Amino acid sequence: MRRVNAEPESAEPQSAAPLVGPALRRLVVPVSVLGSVVAAFAYVGSVDPNEPGHYPACPLLRLTGIFCPGCGGLRSAHAFIHGDIAAALGANALAVVGYGVFAVVWTLWAVRAARGQRLRIELGSAQLYAVGALIAVFTLVRNLPFGAWLHP
Repeated sequence: MRRVNAEPESAEPQSAAPLVGPALRRLVVPVSVLGSVVAAFAYVGSVDPNEPGHYPACPLLRLTGIFCPGCGGLRSAHAFIHGDIAAALGANALAVVGYGVFAVVWTLWAVRAARGQRLRIELGSAQLYAVGALIAVFTLVRNLPFGAWLHP
């Protein structure tokens, strides 16, 4: 009895190589975002915001004397890059929390993008109000006399 081969003899074995291209293409945007953030942090790490004249002053602080939620963010980033977490927290604790949130969300985004899945973060109104309240309380406390430890 003659055996019939189901595959043509010229067929090459399947490899995982064709899957690498689409996975890399799916990572272009997350990697580009990370590259932009790394470039911004590298600039802030090399140009010290503690020295006057390198960055513009916060307009709210300059006009009203009130620290906005972002005041001290550049100094926080500079200290964070140089490994001084205590100084980073002292300059802007909310920014340091934001760095951690960014790292977690970016990692989830990159992993899901590599797998061909979308990252959907759906915050309900309660979560959005909670984030807004956190930022408002942070801003209020850092501008009150007992919140001087939150001044940049």
